[in-house]
Amino acid sequence: AQVVVESGGGSAQAGGSLRLSCTVSGYDYPPECWAWFRGNSPKEREGVASICRDIGDTSYADSLEGRFTITLDNTKKTMYLQMNSLQPDDTAMYSCAVRYFGGQYTSLRRGTYSYWGNGIQVNVSS
Repeated sequence: AQVVVESGGGSAQAGGSLRLSCTVSGYDYPPECWAWFRGNSPKEREGVASICRDIGDTSYADSLEGRFTITLDNTKKTMYLQMNSLQPDDTAMYSCAVRYFGGQYTSLRRGTYSYWGNGIQVNVSS
């Protein structure tokens, strides 16, 4: 079975940094594309960042203003989200999503991903 696992969440003060990781298992090859979403329920999830395996393209939510960076290690089947200059509004459940088929295009739309992790909490205090 395909498994998606997030790690690295926790608490930070405003202005601080955290790095989230997402690791997959189940297929012999890494996903075509990956993404981070945040929200306290599946319906509330908004796209944060996306990256694709071969083309190297990335997409970010406009609201982030360049504070987050998404990177990928295909050999480890792991994706990272470096979050800098954290703000209290960044507090949320962060979920990793992946897609194995369908084309390599970055997307911040929930429906374009097939597998999801359970999410990890990030809390930012002022």
